[in-house]
Amino acid sequence: MGRVQGKVALVTGGASGIGLSAATLLAKEGAKVVIADFNVEGAKQAAEEINKQGGEAVGIFLNAGEEQSIKDAVDFTVEQFGTITVLYNNVGLTNLQKDLDVVNIDLDEWDRLMDVNAKSVLIGSRYAIPHMQKAGGGSIINTASMAGFASDAVRSAYGASKAAVVNLTMYIATQYGKDKIRCNAVAPGLILTPAAKRNMPEEVLDIFGKYNALPYHGEADDIGHTVVFLASDESKFITGQTIQVEGGHYIGNPSIADFQAYMAQVQSK
Repeated sequence: MGRVQGKVALVTGGASGIGLSAATLLAKEGAKVVIADFNVEGAKQAAEEINKQGGEAVGIFLNAGEEQSIKDAVDFTVEQFGTITVLYNNVGLTNLQKDLDVVNIDLDEWDRLMDVNAKSVLIGSRYAIPHMQKAGGGSIINTASMAGFASDAVRSAYGASKAAVVNLTMYIATQYGKDKIRCNAVAPGLILTPAAKRNMPEEVLDIFGKYNALPYHGEADDIGHTVVFLASDESKFITGQTIQVEGGHYIGNPSIADFQAYMAQVQSK
């Protein structure tokens, strides 16, 4: 308890999944939290639940595709709690129907994902940094993705936007480190959020599991705990990094799982 005591955090996309986990754990560890989400009722409900558990949180509306809405969220946080020392740029979108391969991708969808997934990180940081400078420092944490490091058959815009987040994280860290403002990112692999559990057939989960180094999938709290670490002073000498939280899915030669299955088959004969 108390790992982020006295800190003030704004969590975007905090009404569900990874954002909700991070907001809940930050509050549990002593931070005052503003949960900003397009689903404002979900954000308010999440804040209410945190308050019932003894934390301190407020839920507000956020449209991460609009600059003014992001500025308003930062301003609200400062007005509500006096400052902002932790910014978790978590909000992000994906669309498997329109975000396709390079030849067939919907170009309007490309622009939308770049705005929400990458530009919102820039804008949130742009408005939070001056307050962090006044406060004597802070921690900016961004949700990247393993899609920013490994390609796919579809989701071209999503992958490119998350690669931009990885790079922007380093730029922010370089430009504002002397102000004691750290900036890091978390790159999740497949995480079993409620939405993933609802939308992914068991067969698809099994395919992902086949290539994990670990024998299980990630949970939202695996990311949430990483965010708390990066928000806390425990990580005070870490900046400009993207921590890959992906169960070892991407660390090995991609043929290893198939080779192991082949060897098991050979040995069984």
